[in-house]
Amino acid sequence: MATNIPEESTSFVGRRDELRRVNIELAQHRLITLTGPGGVGKTRIAMRAAAAAATRHPDGVRWADLWPLQGDRLLPATLCDAVGLSDHTARMPVAALCDWLSDKRMLLVLDSCEHLVDSCRDLIGDLLTAAPLLTVLITSRQPLDVVGEWITEVEPLSMEGDNEALALFRERAGVAAPGLRLTEPAHAVAAAAICRRLEGIPLALELAGAQLAGSSPARVAERLNSRFEALAGDPSARPPRHRTLRTAIGWSHELCAPLERLLWARLSVFRGTFDEESAQSVCAGGPLSPRDVRTALAGLAAKSVISREGQRFSMLDTLREYGRMWLAELGEVRTVADRHAEHFLGFGRRADAGWLGPDQVRWYERVAEAHVDLCTALDHLLVTDPERAQELSACIGFFWSCCRHLHEARGYLERALAARLAPSPARTRALWMLGVALLFQGDLDTADELGRQCSRAAREEGDAEAMLAAGYLVGLTHLMAGRPLAGYTVADHVLGPMPDAPFDSAARLRCHIVRIFALTALGKLTEARAEAAELRRDCVAHGEYWARSYADYQLSLIALLQGRPQDSAGHARAMLAAKQAIGDNFGIALGLDLLAAAVAAQGNGESAAVVYGTGQAYWRTVGHPQRGTPELRAVREECEQRARAAIGDKAYADAYRRGTEARPETSLARVLAGDL
Repeated sequence: MATNIPEESTSFVGRRDELRRVNIELAQHRLITLTGPGGVGKTRIAMRAAAAAATRHPDGVRWADLWPLQGDRLLPATLCDAVGLSDHTARMPVAALCDWLSDKRMLLVLDSCEHLVDSCRDLIGDLLTAAPLLTVLITSRQPLDVVGEWITEVEPLSMEGDNEALALFRERAGVAAPGLRLTEPAHAVAAAAICRRLEGIPLALELAGAQLAGSSPARVAERLNSRFEALAGDPSARPPRHRTLRTAIGWSHELCAPLERLLWARLSVFRGTFDEESAQSVCAGGPLSPRDVRTALAGLAAKSVISREGQRFSMLDTLREYGRMWLAELGEVRTVADRHAEHFLGFGRRADAGWLGPDQVRWYERVAEAHVDLCTALDHLLVTDPERAQELSACIGFFWSCCRHLHEARGYLERALAARLAPSPARTRALWMLGVALLFQGDLDTADELGRQCSRAAREEGDAEAMLAAGYLVGLTHLMAGRPLAGYTVADHVLGPMPDAPFDSAARLRCHIVRIFALTALGKLTEARAEAAELRRDCVAHGEYWARSYADYQLSLIALLQGRPQDSAGHARAMLAAKQAIGDNFGIALGLDLLAAAVAAQGNGESAAVVYGTGQAYWRTVGHPQRGTPELRAVREECEQRARAAIGDKAYADAYRRGTEARPETSLARVLAGDL
């Protein structure tokens, strides 16, 4: 069953009654909201409940974290990403999302909606109307207040009967202080007092349990009690449980070393996960050296302020809010935001430079990991330094355009270009990238005009790399419009007559791909095959995947046109493996169409129909019926005719349906394994 429910990083304790209740509610209602104060355990219950209900939802369970979002602008894109929709059309994301989910029997979980209640109310209303088989489970500190919403209040852990609060405290204490025996009478009394004082709130108990690494239960109970007594006269209007949690967080903050407190505040600028390098780059400064950052990270992890998974760290939003409050008290909000933006601008530059190298696939992964913080950096730069916003949006735009974030790429590029009109290399690069994004969305006329603007600007600036980039955009636009001779002429002109080294630059490599595509479309198959084979060898030697995948695509198409279907299938599978590695659903859809044609040409009509159906499932994920260069249309038509002739119309329809209805990722795995 397809699911992207986050993995649990700590053990799960109790909650049997709550899970039983939510499981029943998910079978009876289409919109269930788990409410309660921060830290009470809504997210963990939602994770468990969603996993238990997965078998009732044939199209899977999809999870969307909303806590990293600072506003509602990225809300539809976040949901598109969660459900596997990498829309390549010019439609509004909400319309694409409604269309994608319209026939899905899916459970969609939206975690932490409280800061986006109004936007979530409208969006979820649209989705439930458009998708009658969709069920939505949300967690929020307040309900959405919509018709049909079933509200379930999540209470703290029970301190009666099985005493789930004490069980959780013991679990976390066992991690912090493995040799400590909380069953000893004196320790047991103190542990029970801690649980009562913290009212069974899970996050508060976890923070208290972490303190046992360097203190006794009695001492923790004493200090905690003193903290509450000191605040007994606090006139705060917060609800009691919220006040309890804030008090527990504040107590944990006081027990941190001064440099740990400073790091806690500065880390609040990160919206997503982060690694040690990023933390040092953004947070070091003043009394906090890079070495101190490493030490303080370990200290905060030991105190459960941050959690670590592999090489990356994360912070619960409740704790991030507290850190942001202290960052404001320190007067460092703007300074740290500037450093965060500068760090991710440098990250974008390194990603852009690394696109052509042996770490290309890893850079696609890293850009995906950093997505929400890249958006945060761009939002900041759009206000403080639009020219740098142009540069960063162009640096990461090609990654985003290929892999699920085409709408965000276009949106940020348009905003950055509108924010600063003065000519500059950064603006020229952003114009180019916007043209590529629009071309991928099918707006050929605007893409062509932007390509010409880039060409003029590059000539005026004397920028050879920008000329190549503009040539790629203009040449590819000609190809997509069915003008291969014009595409070839443009690419050949910008590449020039001198002996060529495709790996001199990313733009030069992309122009080679345009020229090979054009040669094939012009029927110069021998020349195209020779160039594609040579380029593929170079790509393998350099560890490059994007251009290699399109070299394989052309070699597959050429082999098919030359009557070598077995070779064609081999190259199509190689293309699919490369596209899977970088997460390019559009490229996967193209490759599956070509593989289906190669399989049909070998006489296996049933497998061809299944592969073709799988391709249609992938085309749906990008929002297009089918696209590609015009010559592929005839190949698709011949594929279907051959497959139908081999097995008959009914058998073809049945096999095709199996391909369209199966999970695309599962079918692709079978294709790559040679099972189809």
